[in-house]
Amino acid sequence: MILTAPFREPPDKGAMLKPIIAERDEAVAGSAERTASVRWVLASLSLAMLLSSLGTSIANVALPTLAQAFNATFQDVQWIVLAYLLAITTLIVSAGRLGDITGRRRLLLAGIFLFTLASVLCGIAPTLWLLIAARAMQGLGAAIMMAHTMAFVGETVPKERTGSAIGLLGTMSAIGTALGPSLGGVLIAGLGWPAIFLINLPLGILAFLLAHRYLPVDHSIDRLIDYRGSKTDRTGFDTVGTLLLALTLAAYALAVTIGRGSFGPLNMALLLAAVFGVGLFVLAEARAASPLIHLAMFRDPVLSASLVMSALVSTVMMATLVVGPFYLSRALGLDAALVGLVSSIGPLVAALTAVPAGRIADRFGAQRMTFVGLIGIAAGSFMLSLLPETLGISGYIAPIVVTTVGYALFQTANITAVMTDIRPDQRGVISGMLNLSRNLGLITGASVMGAVFALASSTIDITTARPEAVATGMRITFAVAAVLIVIALAIAVGTYLRTLRDRALDPEAELQADNTSS
Repeated sequence: MILTAPFREPPDKGAMLKPIIAERDEAVAGSAERTASVRWVLASLSLAMLLSSLGTSIANVALPTLAQAFNATFQDVQWIVLAYLLAITTLIVSAGRLGDITGRRRLLLAGIFLFTLASVLCGIAPTLWLLIAARAMQGLGAAIMMAHTMAFVGETVPKERTGSAIGLLGTMSAIGTALGPSLGGVLIAGLGWPAIFLINLPLGILAFLLAHRYLPVDHSIDRLIDYRGSKTDRTGFDTVGTLLLALTLAAYALAVTIGRGSFGPLNMALLLAAVFGVGLFVLAEARAASPLIHLAMFRDPVLSASLVMSALVSTVMMATLVVGPFYLSRALGLDAALVGLVSSIGPLVAALTAVPAGRIADRFGAQRMTFVGLIGIAAGSFMLSLLPETLGISGYIAPIVVTTVGYALFQTANITAVMTDIRPDQRGVISGMLNLSRNLGLITGASVMGAVFALASSTIDITTARPEAVATGMRITFAVAAVLIVIALAIAVGTYLRTLRDRALDPEAELQADNTSS
C-alpha cells in the first residue's frame, strides 16, 4: 500500500502578510500618535515653566515705577519680589508631595488657574500690600507649576529622551528669565505697570487649555507603593511637616535677604530659628506615619549629592548676576545700556544651549555630563577671577559663556540623573526638592557671594567703591566661587566611586534595577 499525504493548497502569502502589515501599520500609527501627544504635553509644560520664570524676573524692572505709583519706599516695594520668591521657596516641596498624593494633573491645572487669577489680582490691586498678597498667591501657583513640570516628564516622555525634554524646560526657564526685564520695560512704557501682570492672563488661559487637553489623566492612587515594595493604604498629607518646613525655609530666606546686605541681630535670630526648625522637622518626619519627605530618600547617594551640588552651583551662578553688573559699571565704566546688554548674554547662552545639552546627556550619559558641566563652571569661574582685569570686556564675556554652557550641561544632566529612575509616587516631591535646592542656592548666593564681594572690595557702599577695589572684589569672589565648584566636583566623583563600589558588591541589585527601569 502506498501512503500518500493529503493534498494541501499552497499557503496564500498575501493572506499571511496582511495581518503582519496591519500590525505594523497600527504600530507605526500608534507611535506617531504618541510622538504627537508627547509634543503637545511638552508644549503645555514649557508654557507653564515660562510663566513661572517670567513671574520671577518681570517685576524687578517695575520696582521704581511701583514705588512712585504707591508712594512707597524702595524697601517696601522689594516685598513685591520677595513675597513671590518666599512663596515658591517655602511651598514647592509641599506642592510636589500633594501632587504625588492627589494627582499631578489636577494639581497642575489648579496651579495654572491660581497663577493666572493672582496675576489679574496683581494688575488691579489698589494698594501696595494687596499687591504683595496677590504676588504671594501668584508664587503659590508658580510653586505648583515648577514642582510638577519636571515630574510630568518622567510620566510622559520615553526614558531615552528625558534629557532632551528637561533641556527644553530649562530653555523655557532661561527665556522667561531673560525676557522678563526687556518685556517688562516695554509693557510699562506702553501700557503702564499693571500690564506686566495682566500679560499672564492670555498666556495662562492657553497653558490651562493645553494642559487640560493633553496631559494624561491621573490614575487611581488609592494604593501606593512604599519603600519596601509592598502596597499600603492611601497616604495622607503631612500637615505638621509641611508647616515646619515652610516656617524653617521662610526663616532662612528672610535671614539671608533682609537688612540690605548687613547681618544684624534679627538676621542671626532668624538663622538660629531656621537651624532649630530643621531639627524639629527631622524629628517630626521620623515619627510621622506619612511624612512629607521620607528621610530614607537621603540614603540614596545620587539624590543627596545632586541636591548639594545644585545648591552650590546655583550659589555660584547667582554671583554672576549680583557681582557682574557692579564690575561692568564701576570697574569697566560701561553705561546702563551696555551693562544690560552684556548681562543678557548669560541667559541668552543658557536658552540656546539647554536643549542641545539635554540631547548630549541622553547620548553620552547624565553622570558623565555632570562632570563635564562642573568642569566648565569651574574653568569659567577661574577665568572670571583672572581675565577681566587684563582683557577688559572680552575677558568678561568669554568666561561668562564658558560658565553658562557648563551650567546648562550640569543642570540638565543633574536633573536627568535624578528624575529618570525614581518611583512614580515620588516624582513630585523629588522634583520639588530639586527646585528647592536651586532656589536656596540662589538666595544664598545673593547674600553670601554679595557679602564676599563687599568684603573683598574693602568698602561699605559698593556703589561708590573705586574701580581698583571693585576689580579686587571681583577677583576674590570668583576665586571663592571656583573653590565651591571644585567641592561640588569632588562630591560628584565621590558619588560615582561609591556607586561603582555598590554595584561591585551587589551585582544582582544592579541587574534588578536595570530590569525595573527598562
